[in-house]
Amino acid sequence: MRLFILGLGYSAGHFVRRFGRAFSHIAGTVRDPGQRKDLADVELHAFAGGRPADVTVKRIGEADVLLVSIPPGSAGDPALAAFGDVLASGRHRSVIYLSTIGVYGDHAGGWVDESTPPRAVFDRTRMRLTAEQAWTEAGNGDVAILRLAGIYGPGRNALATLRAGTARRIIKPGQVFNRIHADDIASAIMAALRHQGTGIYNVCDDEPAPPQDVITYAAQLMGIAPPPEEPFETAEISPMARSFYASSARVSNAKLKHELGVTLAYPTYRHALDALWHAGEGR
Repeated sequence: MRLFILGLGYSAGHFVRRFGRAFSHIAGTVRDPGQRKDLADVELHAFAGGRPADVTVKRIGEADVLLVSIPPGSAGDPALAAFGDVLASGRHRSVIYLSTIGVYGDHAGGWVDESTPPRAVFDRTRMRLTAEQAWTEAGNGDVAILRLAGIYGPGRNALATLRAGTARRIIKPGQVFNRIHADDIASAIMAALRHQGTGIYNVCDDEPAPPQDVITYAAQLMGIAPPPEEPFETAEISPMARSFYASSARVSNAKLKHELGVTLAYPTYRHALDALWHAGEGR
């Protein structure tokens, strides 16, 4: 199989490192190929929106698998705008589109699953829903939409933020989030390919939890005092960060497990932080 990745960032990079050997050729887009020395085995193409290079269009046309990790912007989906013609060429390919559980919106901490109607109240989540539908149509239905929870993993976790002095415990009563480790995202992508999964799948952990609990547990592992609690109402945070607290839901991953056979390596944040700590994170 020939793999092309639109948006070779954190999650897609983990997928390549774990499962790259399953593909005969891997190519992908980044904003600046010169800054990505960590991807020496991948054919890199510069793309930041706008008109793509002819060779990039050619490689996408040759791909058997397309992994899409570029979010839509205010003007729509830049990847669809640039590559829609080649996608309409009729060649059969599997498409994996990485979306977000943010499209479910606020459910006051209640449980949601893939059958729950989205409540997209922000422009970014409405754009996500539009992109999900557009990619489903562009891929002629052979598309798996993976709605990802809050992403973390090596270098991007509560241990790292505590060590950097940037961790905060912002308290909003009743607030819960799901999370997902980058390794489990990689497993979900591969499972969708192997099982030829189509439709929507939630990719999240087993235990939605208040964000302050994650920071507290990481501090315990490090043997340090957690940062002080800050009431959400008076905390000085960016409008983007504040918008994330507007949604509270417990997201089910049952379909991911039952239909795609995924067994999470890190079913809770505690499993993941334990492993990251033992691997040297936060030291």
